[in-house]
Amino acid sequence: MSRVLLIEDDPAVREGLELALTRHGHRVRAVESGEQGLDRLRADPPDVVVLDLMLPGIDGFEVCRRIRAAGEVPIIMLTARGDDMDVVAGLEAGADDYVVKPVQPRVLEARIRAVLRRIGRDQAELERHGDLTIDRAALVVANRGVPVSLAPTELRLLLELSGTPGRVHSRQQLLESVWEHGYFGDSRLVDACVQRLRAKIEDDSAAPVYVQTVRGFGYRFGPV
Repeated sequence: MSRVLLIEDDPAVREGLELALTRHGHRVRAVESGEQGLDRLRADPPDVVVLDLMLPGIDGFEVCRRIRAAGEVPIIMLTARGDDMDVVAGLEAGADDYVVKPVQPRVLEARIRAVLRRIGRDQAELERHGDLTIDRAALVVANRGVPVSLAPTELRLLLELSGTPGRVHSRQQLLESVWEHGYFGDSRLVDACVQRLRAKIEDDSAAPVYVQTVRGFGYRFGPV
């Protein structure tokens, strides 16, 4: 049974999602503010956080940044509109995925299961790419022997790209393999995650060695 922390200030939405996710087998802890969410996160660490962006007090963007600074728990943000600025700001704050309100419980459930599956996948193999070491069994990444802390989606993206060095992956292919999104996936998820990943593993994110852009096509890993 996965543990879900739901941070949502609207009582009707909060109660509806809590009931629906509980029926799907999750253990849900629901709170109404960012402050309560951060307290609950420390007291009872969840497997995934479902976070409304428009919260009173500490807003969802700041909550997202604080959660990401404290650890690598997956974050799915809820936005009241498909506003580009909200989506991009949330992804840059560290969110792994997003769902637009009004939330369909089955859609949110699918996104939760997808992000949890991404965490659980591994392959028993230690790889070295230049100064970067990837332990697929332990899901550990190190740069020059120093462990690199990656969020689950960042790790999954790195594993996907590094599994076939030199091969070009389109954004749509990455959405399907990493985010498990179909035709309606949002390519901004990929670009924002690439930016965060580069900031953590590249010496110079403006001149990447590992995660390279192939203009007009997508991304590739190396070759190093």
